[in-house]
This record gives sequence, C-alpha cells and structure tokens, in this order.
Amino acid sequence: MSSTLEQTGVGAELRRWRRARRLSQLELAALADTTQRHLSFLESGRSQPGRAILIRLAESLRLSLRERNDLLARAGYAPVFAESGLDETALRPVRAALEQILCGHLPYPALVVAPYGRVVAANDAVEVFTEGADPELLVPPVNMLRLMLHPDGMARRVRNLPEWGRHVIENLRAQARRSPDPRLDAFTEELAGYLPRAPIGPDHLGFSVPLRLASADGELRLITTLTSFATATDITLAELHLEAFLPADEATAELLRVRAERRGNLR
Repeated sequence: MSSTLEQTGVGAELRRWRRARRLSQLELAALADTTQRHLSFLESGRSQPGRAILIRLAESLRLSLRERNDLLARAGYAPVFAESGLDETALRPVRAALEQILCGHLPYPALVVAPYGRVVAANDAVEVFTEGADPELLVPPVNMLRLMLHPDGMARRVRNLPEWGRHVIENLRAQARRSPDPRLDAFTEELAGYLPRAPIGPDHLGFSVPLRLASADGELRLITTLTSFATATDITLAELHLEAFLPADEATAELLRVRAERRGNLR
C-alpha cells in the first residue's frame, strides 16, 4: 500500500514539486516549519499529511492557488481556494476596479489576460494591435498571444519580430518551468513555430526588448508592464494579469494621443 502511495499519491507530488524547486528535504522542512524526518515520511508514503502541514508545504513551494487545491485533493481534502467567475457577485468589485484601471491608462493600450493569453477585458487603445488582423483571430474570446505572433495578426507589422517574439516565448517557457503544464508547452511550441530565427548579439536586450509596431499613423515603440494579483485568494483573480503598454518615446506618446482623439477617448 505504501508503495502505491509513493508512486501516485500526495507524497510523490510533494517530492516532484520539491525537486522542481531545487530544494533539499532539509531546506523545505525548515521553510514549512517541520522536520526533515517528517517530510521524508510524507514523501515516501509512510505517513499521511494533515491539512495544515500540506497548506504550509504548498506555500513554501510557492505553488499557485490551483496547484495548492490539487495537492490537497490528492490527499483527500476539500479545496481551500474558490474559483469564481468574473461576473459573479464575489468578483464584481474587482471587475469594476479593473475597468477603471483600463480606462485610466488611456490613451495607451492595456488589457486583462487570463491563462494561455485569453483576453477578458481591454481598453479602446488596443485597437492598434488589431489593425489589419485576420478577422478569425479577433473572434471572442481573443487570444492576445496568438494575435501578437501569428503571421496573419500583429506579426507582419512587428519590425523587430525575431527579438521581441523570442522575449514572449522565453517568458512562457519560464512560466512553464515554474508550473509545468503540458497544455502551456504545446501552446508555446505553436507560437514559437510562427517566429523566424533571431541572432543573439550585443544588441539583444532580453526582458527589456521594446515592441516596434508599424501602424497606419507611423511606427510605435512600446514597453510592457505586467501586474499580477499576488495576494488574491480566488483562483480566477490569481491567474489574471494586467498588461499595460507604455510609450518608449515621445513620438509614440503623441501618436497614441492622436489616435485616442480620433476615437473620441480624449476631449
């Protein structure tokens, strides 16, 4: 029986996550305020974890709220964290606050994105990203990552597609290393297949690569900021992030102001 628990139960999952985080048993035990001996017994299936120690271990392993619920379920416990719809009563104040933030970011583009690039809200300035895109890529729910890198989407207007696209792919792969997910791996490989090869040289800026985007009004240079809800206790909210684009130069700022005036977003 203990062999089965070790191979398929919560013990094996604890060991898998500990190794993924490159922690020794001693290091994880210290973080979770337990002993190495107790952790060893849990991983081997010789002891069954209580709910409290599992929650402490999951937090020490920096698991997402969804992953914490999954770990609890493996041990036979009910989930701790709710997963609400954005339109449900519990998250309506959050949705209203997000819409205020999106509106307040005008005339610059901003959007709220769920896992795998699904757009759940956006301000009017994101029309600069949809300009000239294949209508099939704009059918709701829009996948922003696919829209950005697909040859029939934004990609044909991105002047530095190899460098900027690689920045997007590297971020996705880093996310997959933190939280292994076969679906994310497959999606990342799909997106990577759209990109041309990019030479790596002294001009490669890594995470600070700006987006150089051609538009009907001229070229924009944009940098990105990402905001997540680190203290969220609802899975839906914890998995969202706000992606806000800022002008990298005054010419881009002016161009975005002109577009906003034309749309009627500025008075």
